[in-house]
Amino acid sequence: MMKKTLWTWAMAVVLTTVVGGCAGEELDYDHPDVDLFVKQLKAGTYQVTNEKGLVEAPHFGGEHIPALLEYATDMTVIPSFPTLYNAPNGKLRLGECMLWVIERIRLGTPPSQGCKLVRADADNYEATYFLTDEEVADAAACYRQWWQSVAHTRVGWRSMAPYAVEPLDGTPYRWW
Repeated sequence: MMKKTLWTWAMAVVLTTVVGGCAGEELDYDHPDVDLFVKQLKAGTYQVTNEKGLVEAPHFGGEHIPALLEYATDMTVIPSFPTLYNAPNGKLRLGECMLWVIERIRLGTPPSQGCKLVRADADNYEATYFLTDEEVADAAACYRQWWQSVAHTRVGWRSMAPYAVEPLDGTPYRWW
């Protein structure tokens, strides 16, 4: 009887450790993993803070752009995204947020306070100017084309920084 109780207790400890360890995957702000970031965004569990203690998108770099582009057409609505402003009248789509992260990498600063693409003629932040899923997918194609043209360009080559090329130049879209 005692042997069976000890065995049951030992199995409970092992299962708690294994299950608890998997549920608590932590994302490193300075060395992030795109797949884990996306997983946490979809689950609504992303809570990584920067050095100032603010919840912010991780410190992604140019090496992350191909992985971020993999999610650019994923129109899954996510519960939140770490930006200054998330419009209450607009849904947060994962793909659009991934494009926002890429644009932040490209510019070196956030492209907008919220991760919303709008039509180029927008004069305010109303939902009527937000892009449809199809338009976001079209914008994602522009970012893919941009990345294909600059991915192997060395910074400073012919005095042109590759990130200075505007992915949405000539399109009817822009960051608000």
